[in-house]
Amino acid sequence: MMIKIIPEDKARQGYWGRRFLTILIAALLLAFVAWGGAEIYGRMIDHTPPGQGQSPDG
Repeated sequence: MMIKIIPEDKARQGYWGRRFLTILIAALLLAFVAWGGAEIYGRMIDHTPPGQGQSPDG
């Protein structure tokens, strides 16, 4: 069995380019949109009157 020698520049799996950065930024923006939607929904379903939250003593 003969070992195949591959040059370093050909042995890479891929590179970090513009496509990777675009996907990363899009995923981050979608996460912020989902988080914002959850925050808004949480405030809409909260029916506790202001000042009527749980006290620290239990």
